[in-house]
Formats: sequence, C-alpha cells, structure tokens
Amino acid sequence: MSAPSPRTVLSADNLGLLEAVARLGSMAAAARELGMVPSALTYRVRQIEDALDVLLFDRSARRARLTPAGAELLRSGQYLLDELDAVAQRVRRVATGWEPEFTVAADAIIARSTLFELFESFYAEGAPTRLRLRAETLSGTLEAVLSGQADLALGVSGDVGLPDIRTAPLGTIDFVFVVAPHHPLAAMDHPLSDEDRFRHRAVAVADSTQRGRGRTHNLAPGQDVLTVPTMQHKLEAQLRGLGAGFLPRPLAQPFIDAGRLVVKPVQGPAREVHLAYAWRQPRGPLEQRRALAWWLERLQHPATRQALLTRHHQA
Repeated sequence: MSAPSPRTVLSADNLGLLEAVARLGSMAAAARELGMVPSALTYRVRQIEDALDVLLFDRSARRARLTPAGAELLRSGQYLLDELDAVAQRVRRVATGWEPEFTVAADAIIARSTLFELFESFYAEGAPTRLRLRAETLSGTLEAVLSGQADLALGVSGDVGLPDIRTAPLGTIDFVFVVAPHHPLAAMDHPLSDEDRFRHRAVAVADSTQRGRGRTHNLAPGQDVLTVPTMQHKLEAQLRGLGAGFLPRPLAQPFIDAGRLVVKPVQGPAREVHLAYAWRQPRGPLEQRRALAWWLERLQHPATRQALLTRHHQA
C-alpha cells in the first residue's frame, strides 16, 4: 500500500487534529478532546509527517511542541481553511445567478476615474463576482468581447453587425487637434492642411488588436509617428511637444485652459467619434447573469454614459 501524498494528508480534519495537539501540548490530551484512541492519533500524526517528510512536533520535551515546520503548516493551514470557507460561500452566492468573474474591456478613450467609481459601486453590492479590467484600444476593444476575453466592452467604434453581439450607444466625443505652445505648428496662423500636419511627427495610440495590423486614424503613409499604449501617454507626449495629434476635448480641455496645449483649427469636417458599448447576448435569462445585468442597468443612465466619456479629471 502506497504512502499517502501531501495533498491527501492536508485535509481539514488533519489540520484540526494538529491544532489540538499544539494547543493542548499533548497527544493524549488531544486524543481525549477529539474522542480518539491515543495510538490512533499518534499514527495519524506520523502519517502526516511521513507524507510531508518533516517533523511537526518536538517530542524531546514533556510537552509536544511545534517545530518551525509544524508552526508554518498550521499557519498556512489556517489560510487554507479560511479559503475553503470563502469558496463555499462564493459557490452558494454564485448559485443565485452571479457570475464567478466578469471582465470589462475599456477603450483608451474611457475616463478611468468614472470607471473605477463604477467598480466601487459594484463592490458595494457585496456580489461574489470577481472583476477584471482589460485596457484596449480601437479594434482590440470589440475583439475582447468577440474572442470571449471580456463580457462587456466600453468604447466600441464602427459598425459591429454580428447577430450574437448586442450594442447600445455610449455617446459622441469631439476631438481637437492640439500641440504644445512651443511646437512648430503652434505658430501657424491658418487652418492646418493635411500637408501641414503630415510634415510633423504624430502621436498615436496603438491598436490593441491581436489580429492583423489594426486601425490607424489621421496618419499619412511614411509620416513619423510616436506610438504609445494609452490615451494618457498620448496626452503626456503632446504636452511635452514630442508630437501632435487629435485628443478628446474633455481630456485636453484643462490643459487648453491652462495654456499648456493650443487648439489648432484644421481643414476638413469636424472630428467626432460615435461610440458604443457591446456585450454578447446571454444564452439564458439575464437573471442568471446578474453582474452583466448590473452593468447594463448602470449604462442605461445618460449621466453615467456621459461621465465615462468626459470626466477624465476629478472635480
């Protein structure tokens, strides 16, 4: 008969047995408390020690004292027991319709302060669902839902047109072309042509798609481009005069007001982007997707949708 494995002996019963021995200082006393024959308890302790290949108790003294290894086992064992209790509680609550995990894919254009306020509100519900946030840009935002890596995508642009993907309008964002005051384009006194803009380095946020090359906006072939991972990086680069480009007006406005960015009119139509949020149509009733239902209910409020697009800076 093979010896028990470490995973086999690390049971709640065995951990309780070891705790009783450590607390009472005697295997005989622990056996009486647990209603066991002393030899049976001693045999169980030996089995645990053999499986772990360590001594858990120093038997040289009158009292059974924990060795450092034994003390660590009880400390970590208590953590395991607490985790088992937590898992049991989560399983019971998930059975009420809450998803075990819910992932939100947020485009670079989404206001982070508002997004985290929604996270705070969700946690205040006491739901057992664990939240996960993915930072995405352009094509990657919708792709996260299409690939099953996200349950909800905020800031989707363009036509989706897929039967199992639902979308709803998030809002419209006005983009302005801005440069630092010391940038060469700041001194031009006429609406900038494409040729004017394309002679200078652009700052662009990288498309986070994992398929293909992704999308680009307002860039010319061969133009010098500084590519950055987020809209906040793009803002910082343009504040430093490292390049020029379009920024969401709500993100740029405080720096425009402070004179740290200069709005330059450009030729052509106004740059507006219509954005949506997207999610996969649940196969069962929405009551069995309570985290999704919570987010969709919040997104029905116009003030929430507007804040996600405009409130980049704390009041």
